[in-house]
Amino acid sequence: MIKYIALATFTLASLVSFAQPNGGSGVTSEDLQLNTITTALPFLSITPDSRAGAMGDAGTALSASSSSIYWNTSMLNFAEQKSEISVSYTPWLRQLTNDIHLSYVSGYYNINDRHAVGGALRYFSLGEITFTSETGDIIRDDKPAEFEFVGGYAFKTSERTSVGLNGKFAYSNLTGGLPVAGVTTKAGIAGAADISFTFFDDDSRMGGLEGEYTFAATINNIGNKIRYTDVGAASSGDFLPMNIKIGNAYKAKIDKYNTLTVSFDIQKLLVPSPALYGDVGGETVLLSGKPNNVGVISGMLQSFYDAPGRLATYEDGSYIQNEDGSYEVVSGTKLREELSEINLALGVEYWYNNILAMRAGFFFEDKNKGARQYFNLGVGFKYNKFGVDISYLAALKRANPLANTVRFTLRMALGE
Repeated sequence: MIKYIALATFTLASLVSFAQPNGGSGVTSEDLQLNTITTALPFLSITPDSRAGAMGDAGTALSASSSSIYWNTSMLNFAEQKSEISVSYTPWLRQLTNDIHLSYVSGYYNINDRHAVGGALRYFSLGEITFTSETGDIIRDDKPAEFEFVGGYAFKTSERTSVGLNGKFAYSNLTGGLPVAGVTTKAGIAGAADISFTFFDDDSRMGGLEGEYTFAATINNIGNKIRYTDVGAASSGDFLPMNIKIGNAYKAKIDKYNTLTVSFDIQKLLVPSPALYGDVGGETVLLSGKPNNVGVISGMLQSFYDAPGRLATYEDGSYIQNEDGSYEVVSGTKLREELSEINLALGVEYWYNNILAMRAGFFFEDKNKGARQYFNLGVGFKYNKFGVDISYLAALKRANPLANTVRFTLRMALGE
């Protein structure tokens, strides 16, 4: 059954990359408008560790480590070490500024063959910001910051399957309580949960090579909406970066000294797509899509079918209206936009004698949904119970603010 699910995963990835819904001559990414999905607390989605960060962010099905508390807590039951702790540091957006950074501390402990627990602390500093009045007078300097605390539990349901659950608390203080444009602000607070599942076969065979196959799926950041002000109390706030990840990984044991792991992830935000509004007759009306002022669960479900597509227009640019009063959407663009919301991540990892690792990866996001497209490279060193991982991000476009991002991770195993 798991093998069929894995096959469906790769088939869906092919559809995302190459699907051409037939609307005349076919619909491509060029036929869509920019419609990026935004969320509150985006720092929750930043890859914190150097290993997955060097493999194109394809970390959902990677072998267990202390960073699994972020990627896939259910993987902890299949860890080779009884416990591990790690510290990661990432200078962030160094193309724009030099004082934003992400720090991450995580660890786990396998209680026995079936039960494991883990925890993590994430701290994101936005650097120093000078707040000024409307006339340009300096009010004060502040250092906005956000943090997240996570506790996780993994339970082995069989020899090859496991489930995991995380509970998390997040705090976001972006203004230090200062009024912004005359509006009183406050810190955003969220409680959220992650759910994960893993199928792990350590006696797999592919292409004549023995190895380990992993299928994993997670749903992350299921939690309340965030509001930074009490103005507009009827507003429901902004969604957390809720997302689903489906991963496959195969670790081939080439010989006694060499192993090669290939990891592939499909990732999608479970957040409603922004609807298209326009000025018709002096009034702002909904032209296509669905309003996003819905609850958390409704928003997660709506994210699979609410893409607005591209509106059809006359030569003068006015919108074409249907007989029922709705507005015509170019055929095939809704489906194409839904597919464009799925991100792809591919990574490879080579180990020599469990001492030296070489890693590479690629991450793809459609240009109409944010255009994060980059290659990753990295190395890892292990000596006794200590390990060091370093990764480097090479963006495809020079102007990409993520270009030249470097991550550092230090690990220490605490038991066999």
